[in-house]
Amino acid sequence: MRFSPNSVWANKMDLKCNGVEFDMDVAVVGAGHAGCEAALACSRLGLETVVFTVSVDSIALMPCNPNIGGSSKGHLVRELDAMGGEMGKNIDKTFIQSKMLNTSKGPAVHSLRAQADKKDYSVEMRKVLESQEHLTIKQAEVCELLWEEIPSDSKEGTFEKRVTGVKTQTGAVYHAKAVVLCTGVYLNSRCLTGESIVYTGPNGLQAATHLSDSLRAAGINLRRFKTGTPARMDGKTIDFSKMEEQKGDERIVPFSFSTDPDSIQKEQVSCWLTHTNKKTHDIIRANLDRSPIYAGIIEGTGPRYCPSIEDKVVKFAEKESHQVFIEPEGLYTDEMYVDGMSSSLPEDVQLAMYRTVPGLENCKIVRNAYAIEYDCINAKDLYPHLEFKMIKGLFAGGQFNGSSGYEEAAAQGFVAGVNAAMEILGKEFLVLKRSESYIGVLIDDLVTKDNREPYRMMTSRAEYRLLLRQDNADLRLRKYGHKVGLVSDEIYSGVLKKQEMINTEIDRLKEIMLGAGKDVCSYLESMGSSPLSTATSLASLLCRPELDYEKLKPLDPERPDLPKDVIEQVQIEIRYEGYIKRQEKQVREQERLEVKLIPEDIDYDDVSSLRLEARQHLKDFRPVSVGQASRISGVSPADISVLLVYLEKLNRKNLKND
Repeated sequence: MRFSPNSVWANKMDLKCNGVEFDMDVAVVGAGHAGCEAALACSRLGLETVVFTVSVDSIALMPCNPNIGGSSKGHLVRELDAMGGEMGKNIDKTFIQSKMLNTSKGPAVHSLRAQADKKDYSVEMRKVLESQEHLTIKQAEVCELLWEEIPSDSKEGTFEKRVTGVKTQTGAVYHAKAVVLCTGVYLNSRCLTGESIVYTGPNGLQAATHLSDSLRAAGINLRRFKTGTPARMDGKTIDFSKMEEQKGDERIVPFSFSTDPDSIQKEQVSCWLTHTNKKTHDIIRANLDRSPIYAGIIEGTGPRYCPSIEDKVVKFAEKESHQVFIEPEGLYTDEMYVDGMSSSLPEDVQLAMYRTVPGLENCKIVRNAYAIEYDCINAKDLYPHLEFKMIKGLFAGGQFNGSSGYEEAAAQGFVAGVNAAMEILGKEFLVLKRSESYIGVLIDDLVTKDNREPYRMMTSRAEYRLLLRQDNADLRLRKYGHKVGLVSDEIYSGVLKKQEMINTEIDRLKEIMLGAGKDVCSYLESMGSSPLSTATSLASLLCRPELDYEKLKPLDPERPDLPKDVIEQVQIEIRYEGYIKRQEKQVREQERLEVKLIPEDIDYDDVSSLRLEARQHLKDFRPVSVGQASRISGVSPADISVLLVYLEKLNRKNLKND
């Protein structure tokens, strides 16, 4: 059952004096990176939205690493920006260092990473939320999920749960047509430093201790995950002369496609590189019994791809050292983040351990490192549009879904928020494919695979990463932002014009032929390129690694004056044309399975010849398409063939009955 556009409540808040009740369209629980994107998406689509936070001072807080982007994560931020998200714009306003990573490799893995002024990042995002129409910020702990049972749309005579709102600890009730859970690491959270256990959220903020019981009562399964953060050092006590300076890029590339590159060229701060050593590792090994990870105190599962320094020393015992990056927390403070040495060891061990690292011999700890564990869900309980399968109108995003990282959280929060709005407005859900976005890969992995640890995005997870470059995110995804109503007609028209310019220039370069004349050959030799023996197109010359679009200008005097971002796309499309076409063919082949939908009420016990293991996994995950079913662990290609045959028979039977 969907709400029609006509049923959207009036754009006002209705206060009922008897009991403090509020009528909203959407309630977003949590104002971290996921909650901010969810709340902004809903309110920008004209829905009355309330976003709850345990502290308004913690909006868009960076309790761990003070940066945005990085390998593959930079892709997520640019994709989010292309569809109308806020994270890219906010980091462009608040960065203190910016760097394009992996530039020595191909464009598929180029990824932006920006060091943030973490205080400014939070302040600027709060300003955006406060100035947004239809959005109310409320400091309160949500302690109860409200829902009711209604007749099922899919099966006559049965009932399903539908969310009706939330209740706060003070007893205030917020009625809502959709609820988005973006609780981050706050649900029943506790922080551990050695034998010390404190029942708080990150940075000593209040934990959310009531909502978990309400979610369980509604039938939602919870589990425990954990993550960690390193110590923060007093920068005045660090000897940077013993470290290797890490500077930002000379020419800064913005995250947001709407940011003017010239407007953000500024002086940047430096980060610093140092390393652990044998002394560091010996101290850690001698105190493993005091680590809550190895003492069995921690219940939650930690991230494999962002391990603590204890994990690194144990699991990579053959390594004599590990990289440690010293990163400033902001321009307003001397605090430095010790990237690469997250830990939950006791304070005395931490101090001894850190002081073995070159440059940190006399360091003073401002904030101890700690591990934090918290309640979250197994995202297999969600549809690909991030709505719970067992409760209509209830959506989820961020670390609550079992992921890690600000960027992963923001991307999910945006999709969950958009789809909460689509549910209310009676419009088609936004579901991104693996073949068209990193966000699609992220969400598909979460809802399709049995992730037993906090999920982290990596370029290796994307099968079609040459198509999903960070440089073409606007060309791939602006259309979706425009379709849902978060990208203006003007901006979308600009993208269409950009694509037209790219196509026109590629065609022109393929058509212009150069003969093997003396002047042409002499110029090529001066550029370190071999002379021509026969006529060649400009496009073919552009494929030579020693040449580029700018170097070919003397051979192409009538070329048009094009924007830099258009030139970049022209070069990439021409140089990697063969590889791109190959991946596009792979996508078309996979699409055959993606469009074959599986009926929601399918009985897998009726699918003869389906292996028992596959039947169990399919029942558990309830995939929406054959493509999604093919990516479930324990479901083999042979099982998919059996399923396809069954669906074809079912389709013929339904046609015959009609």
